[in-house]
Amino acid sequence: MNKLTNTMKSFIKDFIEDESGLTAVEYAIAGGLVVGGMVGAFLTLGENATGQITKLSCAASGGTYTESTTGGTASCVPAP
Repeated sequence: MNKLTNTMKSFIKDFIEDESGLTAVEYAIAGGLVVGGMVGAFLTLGENATGQITKLSCAASGGTYTESTTGGTASCVPAP
């Protein structure tokens, strides 16, 4: 029984001290954070680009672009 206990203690100690698999986990976490940041940036850029394209198309058609002051949707009033 003592030999089994020593073997288990040795195994657990070696397992806790072994850091060889941590590098892959750290890279996976860092990669996930980078991808998350990129998705957020692209979503923000996409929304801004959509707004600018809407303004340009409204101006090209001769309309008047009006932004909402309450956070709602903007509108393009066509020229008469």
